Amino acid sequence: MSEPILLELVERDDAGNVTSTYIESTSSESKSRVDIVLPAESKGRVQRLMDVFLPAGYPQSVTEDYIQYQIYDSLQAFSSSIAGMLSSRAVLEGVGVGDASASPTAALLLSVLQESMGRVATILFAHRLGTSLEPECKMYRLAADIFNDTAMVLDCLSPAFPKVARVIILSLSSILRSLCGVCAGSSKASLSAHFAKRGNLGELNAKDSSQETVISLFGMLAGTVVVSWVSTPFATWSTLIALLSIHLATNYAAVKSVSMRCLNRQRANLVLSNLLQSGHISTPAEVSQKERIFEKDGVLRWTDDGIIGHCSVGVSMAVLLNSMDRARQRASSLGLQTTRISDLMQMYGERGYVLWKGQESATVVVVLKRGCSPRDQLQAWAQALLLARRDRTRLSDQKAADGVADDRLSELRWTLDEAARLFEKYEAELINVGWDLDVAALEVRPGHRIEVGVGQ
Repeated sequence: MSEPILLELVERDDAGNVTSTYIESTSSESKSRVDIVLPAESKGRVQRLMDVFLPAGYPQSVTEDYIQYQIYDSLQAFSSSIAGMLSSRAVLEGVGVGDASASPTAALLLSVLQESMGRVATILFAHRLGTSLEPECKMYRLAADIFNDTAMVLDCLSPAFPKVARVIILSLSSILRSLCGVCAGSSKASLSAHFAKRGNLGELNAKDSSQETVISLFGMLAGTVVVSWVSTPFATWSTLIALLSIHLATNYAAVKSVSMRCLNRQRANLVLSNLLQSGHISTPAEVSQKERIFEKDGVLRWTDDGIIGHCSVGVSMAVLLNSMDRARQRASSLGLQTTRISDLMQMYGERGYVLWKGQESATVVVVLKRGCSPRDQLQAWAQALLLARRDRTRLSDQKAADGVADDRLSELRWTLDEAARLFEKYEAELINVGWDLDVAALEVRPGHRIEVGVGQ
């Protein structure tokens, strides 16, 4: 007769695997005992080795696209390590290694010049494009490797030029590498935050560093064989082009595999235009397959019609007033009613933004109010899509071509109400399919905010 079980405790690791089972049972003398039952199958050596390089709790602790991205990322790092050794050899030849007439002082000064120009470029680039690095992290992740590969090509070209031209080429190469560092570092931080599901960002970055260390080590070992066998110019360039092609192809595949959950400008175009046209709610995975890695700045795209206009979010109030002034001059010449800024402010009331688009303009301008939320920005983008679409349709009408125009304020009010109804209806469903509406990813330049006051 089996002993009655009083309690059973199952212990699992971070990944959900059973590590031990604790069973408390009673004997015939009413005494209790605890038995420990180990799982029949334990982790093999390969799995234990993989645990060293994968985040704790994998795969539950990371997003589904993590492993695919890491595989491609490892392949690109491996090919980049070998290509980097070829370019380093060319740089050493360029600074005079093996040349008895070369001066160590000249090589040192060249190194100082390269470092100085690279650091200045880092500061300027971070100031100019720092705001756009997170919203467009996939684009800048690929751009970083394009910069890096271009720098390698310049390094390999440098020995063929005179010393003065060589200094310029190597300095330009240093600048490109610095741009690569800014883009890669910032985009990697955004991608890591996307992959981490359990607040394990620090550990994920640490494991990613371990992966890069091992891949770079293997790359250097393979590179020592390659550089010893490849010595002629033709063989060097053939090998370099092949490695850089693999590098860029695997990088493209890596960023393409990532399904970001925040709505930047391009993803907002895809999701919102589908909603407005058919009511279909696109998932992050569906959008990742359709989005371009390099997209034109600030374009408004409709599902079927392509580019229907442009939108600038977070502009200065002066930009909006200039656009209204041009529209006012056109309306006066046609004998139409003009829109006052006070009417515009009254219409938007408690909204977190103010939007304007002249009928003759292809650009929608959005001024953000102080305290504007990410959802206010998304609603502004939805209204911009509606307004640009409506104006595009009107332009195809012969009456519009003849100069007949509707009241702009009425158009703005209608699109404002439609955008508000859209979010009221679909906001919960967008969140349910995986979109994070609390991340502001539409503003890619340092923006301005206004406060609306009432005159006495």
